Amino acid sequence: MEKIDSNTRFTENQGQWLVKLARRTIMNKLTDKSPDTESEMLAKDLVDESFQAHCGTFVTLKIQGQLRGCIGNLTSTESVLDGVKRNAVNAAFHDPRFSSLSAAELDRTEIEVSILTEPLPLEYRDWQDLITKLRVNVDGVIIRKGHTSATFLPQVWEQLAQPENFLTHLCLKAGLPSDAWKSSELEVLTYQVQCFEERH
Repeated sequence: MEKIDSNTRFTENQGQWLVKLARRTIMNKLTDKSPDTESEMLAKDLVDESFQAHCGTFVTLKIQGQLRGCIGNLTSTESVLDGVKRNAVNAAFHDPRFSSLSAAELDRTEIEVSILTEPLPLEYRDWQDLITKLRVNVDGVIIRKGHTSATFLPQVWEQLAQPENFLTHLCLKAGLPSDAWKSSELEVLTYQVQCFEERH
């Protein structure tokens, strides 16, 4: 994925620590175990002040490549650490599209953590102009109309590579007509992510 220009940049190692934090948080919720040596080592890895930055975060869970939960926030008043912990629990147990994750499922679950840049408004003249300005595989997109909004992370481009399809599905996710991106004046914002997938 294309590099992003953001004040807070995380190394691959730091990203892996965040993924471990997400897994450990879900595991602790499932088992109620007291902190072990691995948790204590991870806590030491996470003391770097960069983890106190306020960024939007998403935690995505997949089993055999199929979505099993995805919850996040686009902006944040809390630290990256707190955001990852909260969204890990929400993705595992409070995504309304899925039942709560079981301990047996966790062993088969792949975890992905996304750190977001600040969303910025995208100015466009009409739907043709909008399509040309969206950067496939780079931009996460937020659409808003009135009190309705929805977002797709940049990773969604892997399934919906055509901007027209991407926007159609995003409108449906927001509960809007599928062609609302053509006929309506939607507010559109874009952001980029640093995405960290679990290493095996």
